[in-house]
Amino acid sequence: MPAEFEPEVQLEIGHVLFMDIVGYSKLLINDQREQLRTLNEIVRGSAQFRASDAAGKLVRLPTGDGMALIFPDSVEAPVRCALEISAALKKHPQIQVRMGIHSGPVSEVTDVNERANIAGAGINIAQRVMDCGDAGHILLSKHVAEDLEHYARWRPLLHELGECEIKHGAKISVVNLYTENAGNSQPPEKLRRADVGAAVPGAKKSPINRKHLLIAGAMISAFVIGFAMFRSIGIPQRREAVRSEGKGRRSAASVPIPDKSIAVLPFVDLSQAHDQEYFCDGISEEILDALAKVEGLRVVARTSSFSFKGKNADVGEIAQKLNVQNVLEGSLRREGNRIRISAQLVNARDGFHIWSDTFERELQGVFAVQDEITRAIVDALKVRLAAAPPRAPQNTEAYDLYLQGLYFSNKSTEEALRKALGLFQRALDKDPTFGRAWTGIAKAWYWLADAYVKPLEAYPKGIEAASKAVALDERDAEAHCYLGEAKRVLDWDFAADEAELKRALQLDPNSAFAHFILALLRFSQCDLEEGFAQIREAEKLDPLSPGISDFAAFFYVQSGRLDDAIREGQRTLELDPNYVYPVLDSNLATAYREKGDFAQAITLYLRAQEAMRLPSSGLAITYARMGRQPEARRILNELVEKARVQYVAADRIAAVYVALGQNDEAFRWLERAAAERNAILQFIAFSRDFLPLRSDPRFADLLRRMGVDPTKLLTGQESR
Repeated sequence: MPAEFEPEVQLEIGHVLFMDIVGYSKLLINDQREQLRTLNEIVRGSAQFRASDAAGKLVRLPTGDGMALIFPDSVEAPVRCALEISAALKKHPQIQVRMGIHSGPVSEVTDVNERANIAGAGINIAQRVMDCGDAGHILLSKHVAEDLEHYARWRPLLHELGECEIKHGAKISVVNLYTENAGNSQPPEKLRRADVGAAVPGAKKSPINRKHLLIAGAMISAFVIGFAMFRSIGIPQRREAVRSEGKGRRSAASVPIPDKSIAVLPFVDLSQAHDQEYFCDGISEEILDALAKVEGLRVVARTSSFSFKGKNADVGEIAQKLNVQNVLEGSLRREGNRIRISAQLVNARDGFHIWSDTFERELQGVFAVQDEITRAIVDALKVRLAAAPPRAPQNTEAYDLYLQGLYFSNKSTEEALRKALGLFQRALDKDPTFGRAWTGIAKAWYWLADAYVKPLEAYPKGIEAASKAVALDERDAEAHCYLGEAKRVLDWDFAADEAELKRALQLDPNSAFAHFILALLRFSQCDLEEGFAQIREAEKLDPLSPGISDFAAFFYVQSGRLDDAIREGQRTLELDPNYVYPVLDSNLATAYREKGDFAQAITLYLRAQEAMRLPSSGLAITYARMGRQPEARRILNELVEKARVQYVAADRIAAVYVALGQNDEAFRWLERAAAERNAILQFIAFSRDFLPLRSDPRFADLLRRMGVDPTKLLTGQESR
């Protein structure tokens, strides 16, 4: 037992009120904080809360998007508190809260700061009861309703709803509690408007056999208690489902789940100021990167794991979506230079904890904690840690700046990427030997290139940074990826790219990014079969990445696989309805255009154009194909004017000229794209936008200069 904890104190029964804010994950961060702040004020202002708190008969348990309140003395206390909170929330209609109440076994653990950690089936079932409801509902377990119906004042407020299915197919009986001023009288959507005859005055109410109820309650408790045991205050359970992956995808259940597989979820920020999101994300990502290098362990990439951030999805559901056997989740609290990290490894098949621990350290000890967590997981899963972890930075201030830079480098805006560059450089000012900061700089330049910055400005800086990262730590797989890709784009050096990617995959076979970059190389070489094989491997390792899905749609379109392109493009929008990569326009729109569905294509291109804040070349091509030349030329002129004052990928302008039948102008812009080292240019060998140029000797000459074999796809593609 860790020395900093006192022994567990067992509470026979806890009367638990569990609540959360509905739709919390969809709110902007500022709105999340404001709603949570208001909810906390309302809860603290309720008469029952104040009375129980003053008497020392209340345990408070924050859960990220809500809270649990445990009243040890009375089953009526959480009900009164819920009604008071619900009535007060009527003045704040923008805050949609649902509540669940259950009485059951809980255990309390007090840490060195005298903060309560709570675990047990009482909390778990209260949450499951709450999950059955919608905004405004106050739902009770049947167990609580049985206790309350002995009181005349509560009996008229109890309205049976029937059984609600919870985890693993288990069911629990729930009862709706509402008055004229509090609660929600409508049956929850999850129960599909189940029979609520008990709510109708005079309706016959089914008698409840308390003996049978206790037996059923015990069975449910036994079923879920293994999952609930040892769950700490620092790790809120995730409750909301993520968006469907699309009809065209195979269900996770049909794909064998490797036993040695894991997803690392972003740690939850429990710091008092809630200002350590970057630190939590960074620690999670560093652990993920370390595990990815473990031999024999399949690790889901960051994009997919972090897609559940703030969504509170159930661990079993996450594992199913990501096709993994195990899930690592945790929380972090930072106060000054003191950090407290709680982590637990859950077997998603049965919900049992394989390992859990809590670490309290000074900030400089965070590197050792990351190493301890990694080694504990390796031991628990009985896999082999092939190599020692990367050298920890010598300066904790440099590491903090690096984690801030990492946070912004994972965003897609030019502002965020440039901010990341500044933070990485500040980290290097503190510690010039910190190789991962150089990798961060290479990463930022890679994503700035083509989308916001001229390739000739970005890629040389990326090569410089990645080279320094590799020089400081040759085992940095990510740095090898950026170095190889920059050499392909800048120098048209396929051999150098291949060597770097081969080394990256030796170091990190779980790198979805390495497989993705290798796919780009194979497509550049016109090896479509191997390119799609690498894209599929990248999707397997990062199944919820909209970026990988979007590029897959792009290559499906260009290779003539239009039905696959539509399926993948729809999946991209399901993963992220707002996703647009400026270099690619809308691939779903292009697929519809190539199938002749111009109306659908125009709708999607217009939406993408608004998101990109750049005239859509795809829209111009569509208008040209429809014979609407004036509109196509208007967009073309806008693109050309934009290109005078900012970077616009010249191949996109060339494609519009091709659609308008002006091949000489198209070649002029293709030559400009080649001179500017446009990253997408090497794919024109099989691009449908440039089919009319294939018979022109200038096209073959351009391909040869870029290192592309012009004989591979110059014929036959049109018939696909």
